[in-house]
Amino acid sequence: MVSRMVAAEQIASSSLTGASVVSACALIFTVASFWWLHARQGRLRAWEPHSFAAIIQGSTARLRLPLVLHNTGPKPIVVQDVILTFPDDPASHLPLLWVSSPSRLQPGPDKEAKLPAGFVVPGREAQQLFLEFEAPFSGFLPEARDYKAQIQVRVGHRRGWRPLLAFTLRAANIVHPDRYTVYNNAPVELTKADQRRADAALLELLEEHGDSSPPGDPPIDGGAGPSG
Repeated sequence: MVSRMVAAEQIASSSLTGASVVSACALIFTVASFWWLHARQGRLRAWEPHSFAAIIQGSTARLRLPLVLHNTGPKPIVVQDVILTFPDDPASHLPLLWVSSPSRLQPGPDKEAKLPAGFVVPGREAQQLFLEFEAPFSGFLPEARDYKAQIQVRVGHRRGWRPLLAFTLRAANIVHPDRYTVYNNAPVELTKADQRRADAALLELLEEHGDSSPPGDPPIDGGAGPSG
């Protein structure tokens, strides 16, 4: 009789232990699912732009890039600031600052200039932006070659600058550096004539660099530039 009671107590204890484990696992799964679906902080993703607009006047360069930003998490991400740098070229120690957010890639007269302002990328969403960067190239002017460029951002939930995107800027495609127009950033081969024209145009800018003063508003070319 005693052994039957002991066996019954052991079975009851095992049942309670199994039920507790199942309940604990269900609670953990519920909390983890809620965090993953609603409270997880994601990160920003971006992709290499296939085109860009550029002008190089005197010692100042201006670049306009089309970017797609994707927030991988459910919580919104606040982007406070953006800069463009060339980490492999020590002469370009000054970053290109974010100066405007135009409504299109092709430069032209805008109805209303949009100054830099923080923006929000909602959770699990993607948005396209056109960002314009500008800064003087102190002692440095781009040559007709490829450059490693990096976009960095300041976000609301982190401190300091964070790398967002590293990509290749194909400056060899800038065959009209004194006109603000659009170029192809795809990895295509330039013809020898285009390469010579790009080299000559950028060399002329380099020779004038010492005598140039900071430019005002750049001239705008209404048509797209050659894509190589």
